[in-house]
Amino acid sequence: MVDKPTGDRPGFTHFGYEQVPVTDKAKRVREVFSSVAAKYDLMNDLMSMGVHRVWKRFAIDLAGVRSGERVLDVAGGTGDLTAAFARAVGASGLAVLSDINAAMLEEGRSRLTDRGIVGNVPAVQANAECLPFADNSFDCITIGFGLRNVTDKDAALRSMLRTLKPGGRLLILEFSKPLHEGFAKLYDQYSFKVLPRLGRFIARDEDSYRYLAESIRMHPDQDTLKSMMELAGFSRVQVYNLTGGVVAVHRGYKL
Repeated sequence: MVDKPTGDRPGFTHFGYEQVPVTDKAKRVREVFSSVAAKYDLMNDLMSMGVHRVWKRFAIDLAGVRSGERVLDVAGGTGDLTAAFARAVGASGLAVLSDINAAMLEEGRSRLTDRGIVGNVPAVQANAECLPFADNSFDCITIGFGLRNVTDKDAALRSMLRTLKPGGRLLILEFSKPLHEGFAKLYDQYSFKVLPRLGRFIARDEDSYRYLAESIRMHPDQDTLKSMMELAGFSRVQVYNLTGGVVAVHRGYKL
């Protein structure tokens, strides 16, 4: 396993453990998710042994979305969160599926249609760093397992804050740092040895799943992300650790 790099060079950012020009990262991430889109849900079930559904259910419940609200699911991928929010907001509300990747967005549209969810669920190809929505548009914004792939996370947090209504909430569901050292070592072994092999045999793409493992290690830990949200302007930021800190949900509000 390659050691985690300590920081970015000027004009560069991390793509997993690789240093790439800042202008290239979005393209590289797009290539990864275009490659894995068709097998994304199957791989999620295999990689997490189905536990990702429990993590998502926790985030959905924590969001507390009500009938008539407007919800934006950023980096919504295949639409698991969007589907739940569409049902919660009902015909009088709005749930928007957004993703920067066209292949993932198309997969999400297809899955929503298969679930019989149509009507109040527009799908928008959008970059989290510069969301194409008016100020104060949404009661709730979620981003599930997507923030770690964003080049400028601070810009994305500011963009999501801007598009929230006053009193609205942001929920970030993301891989994080295991709380116990022994468990963290086991998790590293699983991430760097098992996941790429699953990618090779199931998705026929070992490199993309190696990147995904590295991107998890490069993502800010619980306290760092909490501080980033507060610096972006969110208040009452709370952190909920799941599965020993493998995943965390951060929730913050716009004043």
